[in-house]
Amino acid sequence: MERNLPTGTVTFLFTDIEGSTRLLGQLGPDAYAEALAEHRRLLRKAFSDHGGVEVDTQGDAFFVGFPTAGGAVAAAAAGQAALAGGPIAVRIGLHTGTPTATAEGYVGVDIHRGARVAALAHGRQVLVSAATAALVDDVPFLDLGRHRLKDFDAPAQIFQLGQESFPSLRTPGVVDLPTPATHFLGRERELLEAASLWLEASPRVLTIVGPGGTGKTRLSIELARLLADDAEGGTVFVALAPVRDAALVIPLVAASLGASADTVEAIATRLGRKVAHVVLDNLEQLLPDAARQLASLIAAAPTLRLLVTSREPLRIAGEAQFDLAPMAEDDAVKLFLARAQVLRPDIVDSPAVHELIVRLDGLPLAIELAAARVKLLAPEELLDRLSQQLDLLKGGRDAEERHATLRATIAWSYDLLDDDEKRLFARLAVFRGGATMRDVESVCGADIDVLASLQDKSLVRRRTDPDGTVRCWMLETIRSFARERLDDTDDEEALRVLQIDQLTELADEAGTRAIVDEPRPWRLELVEPEIDNIRSALDWSVDSDPERGLKLATWLEAFWVVRDPTEGTTRLQVLLDECPNADPALRARALRALGGTLDILGENDRAAPLYPESLGLFVGLGDTANASHMRMRVAANMLMRGETEAAWPLLEASLDESRSLDLPLGVSQALAFLSDRSRRAGDFDEAVQMCIESADLARDVGWTWWEAGQLESAATIELERGDFDASELHATRAASLSLELGDRQHTIFAASHLAVLAVERRDLDRAGRIWGAIESEEAAGRVGQWEAHRDEVAARVVRPDEPSFVEGLAEGRLLSIAAALELETPDSA
Repeated sequence: MERNLPTGTVTFLFTDIEGSTRLLGQLGPDAYAEALAEHRRLLRKAFSDHGGVEVDTQGDAFFVGFPTAGGAVAAAAAGQAALAGGPIAVRIGLHTGTPTATAEGYVGVDIHRGARVAALAHGRQVLVSAATAALVDDVPFLDLGRHRLKDFDAPAQIFQLGQESFPSLRTPGVVDLPTPATHFLGRERELLEAASLWLEASPRVLTIVGPGGTGKTRLSIELARLLADDAEGGTVFVALAPVRDAALVIPLVAASLGASADTVEAIATRLGRKVAHVVLDNLEQLLPDAARQLASLIAAAPTLRLLVTSREPLRIAGEAQFDLAPMAEDDAVKLFLARAQVLRPDIVDSPAVHELIVRLDGLPLAIELAAARVKLLAPEELLDRLSQQLDLLKGGRDAEERHATLRATIAWSYDLLDDDEKRLFARLAVFRGGATMRDVESVCGADIDVLASLQDKSLVRRRTDPDGTVRCWMLETIRSFARERLDDTDDEEALRVLQIDQLTELADEAGTRAIVDEPRPWRLELVEPEIDNIRSALDWSVDSDPERGLKLATWLEAFWVVRDPTEGTTRLQVLLDECPNADPALRARALRALGGTLDILGENDRAAPLYPESLGLFVGLGDTANASHMRMRVAANMLMRGETEAAWPLLEASLDESRSLDLPLGVSQALAFLSDRSRRAGDFDEAVQMCIESADLARDVGWTWWEAGQLESAATIELERGDFDASELHATRAASLSLELGDRQHTIFAASHLAVLAVERRDLDRAGRIWGAIESEEAAGRVGQWEAHRDEVAARVVRPDEPSFVEGLAEGRLLSIAAALELETPDSA
């Protein structure tokens, strides 16, 4: 469907309905549907009358582009005036920028900024960014001051159209849901029915049940978006299709909600009294184990509500079930025509289209696949081919008739592929979490044109990650079919070897392999998008190539230590058990990595025997650098287990050995541990000197993460002995380095240290401002172990009875930590 989107300088208008769930409960599904349709008609007229072009709609929200700021402002005013007498109140936000226009719409940071402006508004309120306000003359804008926008560091100046009084701008919970590439069509009735069930029955868990291809995922996204106003604690989406271990469900929920640990208790603590909604998509392969875990979770976290998609219900207390039936014929026809006419505008409603929909059982995925083929085949030809495929499946063992229909639809779409397309389609099944274009080329030997052809046929989809990386992926139903085709070949072993080797190279690039004589910065952001592929590859390796898998798991040591020591421990232990005769150099490194994850988990006794074994292997190999490092690890583990008197001389010997071998990292680490002895003895001068020397050595070898940690330690010691100026100098530097690394946890720790210093100096306005920025950063997601220390630090900082602190707190909540500390970030430098 061709649209003449404005180009150049464009003003974006975003709308959303205020209190949609409450209104649905008041009016009922039928009356609400009528009001919703009338609201759409009135707004579309207002937008088109003033030159607006509709870019997208998601649920009850509009995204419209205007060639002029004045036209957008006039359209917003006209739209609000048209809706003034009705039951629906919308919030509207405007922002002007210079986006890139694509076939799908617009891309660019200004799109996100405009949506964030709209999210601050109340019903019947129009908010305008400074960029838009500056382009419009003679309009009564009300200056509302500077406000923080989600995902943006610097606060933005916000104006209101008109002089009406509204409450303070909204600061709702984070809404982190996927944005589908196509409009939501044909399921509006089911959406309202599911929302009514949610409101009237108030289940703790609402499970959308149906066979593959019925559109459960899409409905859950739209339903969560509709209900988001009621979730001040946030609305998040957890994709479980790639997950095969039920033990990962709670950690994934914890991470999505920003909990401090992977436990139900940490999730409950994180939420407190705030209601949060979590979408758990594709849960069926994890039942029944996941159901038991989720039952414990909702019992521990009474404000948490779950929206689940599954082929079968969980069967736990507090669950309501919504059975998603196939689409009604008329709705299914509309969906087919909407998708098909993008490719061939001449496709129209016809008896063949209706018969095709009937044969497809009204399954949305099957309809999408069929529509993707109209460029080559008319509906009559599609119907003929599908009938042949269904006849082949009659009498089969598959008892689920609709599942047979979906398999038939995928099968005939597959049968139409040429040999190169079939080969690539099957090979793509090795990617459980999607793949970058580079990975598809190097692992699968793909031709880009062949991959593009699979995308055109809706068998492969694409998305753009936040960093701009384009990833290809398959719906799980389609990937399962591709997996069967891969099983019919002898390709998997060769593909897995290439995949694991490539992931191992990625770990090298990310610096997550411990290299004693050449430490590197840790770039964990390179590993995070590949974690599902890593899990898939490691699962395969356990039975097929454990030593190759052990190398990958070991090379990811830093990732496990920082992001998920529990999973790292499990992975390393299983693979070590599977290959006791692994290459000695690899085994030595793997034992060290396993010891490191256990130490992080506080299981120092379990780690203790691993380090001497690793040390012995390195000694036998003549690897003096790693042997020296392991002696330091043995001593550090002893220190963690309380054997201080025995540990100190070993650490001193390790320090001397590292110096003689010219291993600056070993020297740096030994000094860091020994500084604690001096601090305990009250020798603050020596303790600080050791921390600073450790930090300097880390800086010289480029290990910024360790440098920041040692500066933090020095700041703590200086605060303990009362040298506020020195403490602030070290903490500020630590905060700056952590910001540069994107290390949120250490950024918050350093900032909290500076907040304590501000209180000690009675600079309560600064203390409040820093603490407010910390609260904003906390709201953005998980920050490691911070919450375990938060209450202790808060007791030293928070002064609710001091007006200057309260004033600073309000200001700080609109700032990033960098802005609150008046530090330059890499983007602003």
